[in-house]
Amino acid sequence: MSNPYVPILFLLALGFVFAAGSVFTSLVVGPKRYNRAKSEPYECGIQPSPRAEGGGRVPIKYFLTAMLFIIFDIESVFLYPFAVAFDQLGLFALVEMVMFIITVFVAYAYVWKRGGLEWD
Repeated sequence: MSNPYVPILFLLALGFVFAAGSVFTSLVVGPKRYNRAKSEPYECGIQPSPRAEGGGRVPIKYFLTAMLFIIFDIESVFLYPFAVAFDQLGLFALVEMVMFIITVFVAYAYVWKRGGLEWD
């Protein structure tokens, strides 16, 4: 009889090997000579915007967008198990999931109405 923790340990070892391999590969393949252009942040081919000394403040829109992403990401995490076990759950689970989706879409409509999805 196989130990039930073997797949978990295998996945943990695989993750560690991938992380260590990525770090090692970046050391081998990465740039060896640094200059001013390589040290600057890259902003999609656009010249980096000047920042105040000490980093400055980041606009709140970045954080709001990240929070919206997290909210809808969590929604999808809850929807996957529901979709997989839909046949066994029955009508009660369907009603609960519809209520959950309605709650998320009400929040989405509120953010949309307030202009949280528009970039200035």
